[in-house]
Amino acid sequence: MHALRLAWDHFEEGFIVFLLTAMTLVTFVYVIVNNLYNPFFLLGDFFEARGAEGISAFFFAIGDYIIYLAQEMTWGNALSKALFAWLIFFGLAYGVRTGGHIGVDALVRLAAPRLQWILGIIACLICLGYAGLLSIASFDWVAALFGNAIHADDLGQFGIRKWHIALIVPLGFALMFIRFAEILIRILRHEQTGLGLADEAADAAKLAENEERHL
Repeated sequence: MHALRLAWDHFEEGFIVFLLTAMTLVTFVYVIVNNLYNPFFLLGDFFEARGAEGISAFFFAIGDYIIYLAQEMTWGNALSKALFAWLIFFGLAYGVRTGGHIGVDALVRLAAPRLQWILGIIACLICLGYAGLLSIASFDWVAALFGNAIHADDLGQFGIRKWHIALIVPLGFALMFIRFAEILIRILRHEQTGLGLADEAADAAKLAENEERHL
């Protein structure tokens, strides 16, 4: 069981890296293609002004071809948005596991340990209810999209339908539900007190302390 969980943790991290890399690469290529034709047109104008019609036509042809590629690559923006959506919702569970979500628990920490334990259970149950409710509700939405079989905007040429992109919403909240269930078990076993969320104030204090040491 431990090996399976470890394998899933590695897959989760690797998949997030893949989504982030793919989104960055697609966006980079899309921006480059949409701006690369300008230098070739400038070179074409330069040689045309000097009477080198053959060289000028060569650079104009390259510029026209790059514009054609840019027009054909309208799917790049849509794919970047789809990858970003997957990155956000798949990262929900990862944020819970790593304590990436910001916690607001200044008052809770002033309470007695027993009360903190009880409040941790209540908070975890609320998060479980939230994640479970949204997972079920979004699954009905994806089921409706699946029944309509509507192609995704600018991605239909690749056979991608809207439900393919929307599928990450119920999946992401379901994975988030599992992570909160794991936290609830650890709280009930007294292995931790709260949800283990990020402490922004403590992080800022550590950052300021590190900056003072380097000065």
